[in-house]
Amino acid sequence: MFYCVFLLLDNGLTLQFTRHKHGGQLQLASQQYGIPVSDWLDLSTGISPFIYPLSAVPSECWQRLPEPHDGLEAAAEGYYGSAFLLPVSGSQEAIQRLPYLWSKGRRVGMMHPAYHSHQQAWEGAGHRVVHFESSEIDRQLPDLDVLVLVNPTNPSTELFTARRVMAWQQKLAVRGGTLIIDEAFMDATPEQSVIRNMPIPGLIVLRSIGKFFGMAGVRLGFVWAEVNILEQLASRQDDWSVSHPSRWAGTTVLRNRPWQKRQRIRLSQASERLCGLLSQYVHSHISRTALFAYFQHEKAKDYHQLLAQHGILTRLFETPLALRFGLPASEAQWLRLEESLKAIL
Repeated sequence: MFYCVFLLLDNGLTLQFTRHKHGGQLQLASQQYGIPVSDWLDLSTGISPFIYPLSAVPSECWQRLPEPHDGLEAAAEGYYGSAFLLPVSGSQEAIQRLPYLWSKGRRVGMMHPAYHSHQQAWEGAGHRVVHFESSEIDRQLPDLDVLVLVNPTNPSTELFTARRVMAWQQKLAVRGGTLIIDEAFMDATPEQSVIRNMPIPGLIVLRSIGKFFGMAGVRLGFVWAEVNILEQLASRQDDWSVSHPSRWAGTTVLRNRPWQKRQRIRLSQASERLCGLLSQYVHSHISRTALFAYFQHEKAKDYHQLLAQHGILTRLFETPLALRFGLPASEAQWLRLEESLKAIL
């Protein structure tokens, strides 16, 4: 799916930019349905509605350029259990740059549906992308140079155990292949992460601060990999890729273990509640991660539009037709969602 951005120039002409559609496009929804942005209940993203309570950003973070080894790397090592990490401007930066570490024409496998930016980045770098379902991975592996997994999968919520993932990695590594795992939604189930103290040849893992901590605007993530991969990625980064305020925020949230523990419990309870609520009104199999629920349905587009008319934004997927619901943040939002579902379905 795509959306367009128009810029009005002084001479009356407009510039048009086409981008892939992500969740959270409230300005676009507001224009389309005639509902003010402030009146929307946005359930279209997989970002936690429970935001880490950051204090005011220290003034020196705004005044001084960022420097490495200010505490962020140490905090990340403590959180992820390894020092072999490169801070990036959101995992999106790594997604866009990684494909250029391979010569053109590699055969890259990925599941469908899955986060579209991976496909866009690999095809843009001149590689051949092959789609398949999870049940076909073992059969496809012998023909792949690179396997890209989103685990748990966005949007379909499928979670692969670390044992299963490592079995795929070993089969690829035997003949020089690489497994890239996007663990953007793994923080709620850290025991299933494949990050280890020491890097593993042919294995690259992407992590994100935005989802679990409810801080997508910080634009901070990490890449875990062998040193040579991290060095190649670092050489392609812009100067000061991660801002000083982002480094400060990341250091703060990664160190707070008690809050992280409470967040996992809170997200699990909210996710279970969401799945139960949707099950009352949707006659379809509903799956979930800690951060969103997902179901396929032939009337998904109708449901999406009807909910939007009530000021509730969901994420619509068209191949296959499906809806993804994020988590409400308050009792008032839960009640609003239930009343809308009751009225529509």
